[in-house]
Amino acid sequence: MRVLVLHGPNLNLLGTRETAIYGTASLEDIDARLKALAAELGIEVECFQSNSESVLIEHLHAARGRFDAVVFNPAAFTHYSIALRDAVAAVGLPVVEVHLSNIHAREDFRRRSVIAPVAAGQISGFGVDSYLLGLRAAVAVAAREVPSR
Repeated sequence: MRVLVLHGPNLNLLGTRETAIYGTASLEDIDARLKALAAELGIEVECFQSNSESVLIEHLHAARGRFDAVVFNPAAFTHYSIALRDAVAAVGLPVVEVHLSNIHAREDFRRRSVIAPVAAGQISGFGVDSYLLGLRAAVAVAAREVPSR
């Protein structure tokens, strides 16, 4: 099984960006923990970060036929990117939306996700563990959707 992990805008600044909200783990730390968990689970994981909406869309499109599931932190795009929402809906893969912080306990504008209605599920508020739980969920959902697994 192969899972794509997509990190959205500003997540390249993790570890130094608003650490009271996002913690001190860097994106490299998160990717390393995801790869370690993937090895435990006997799956492959590929991680990619972009600050560009169009690049994230291209990666979602390219995931078709190459990956079994996606773990996606759309970051700020969560709240308004209909283009990313449509890409998630179009690719036909289970997508688990993840967030380090609890978006439902933050500012009003952060409480709405346009991605969630087309995602397999959403995990937020657990810091780095949101990604790890998201990877486990993506594997479980993908395994259920493919009868040969």
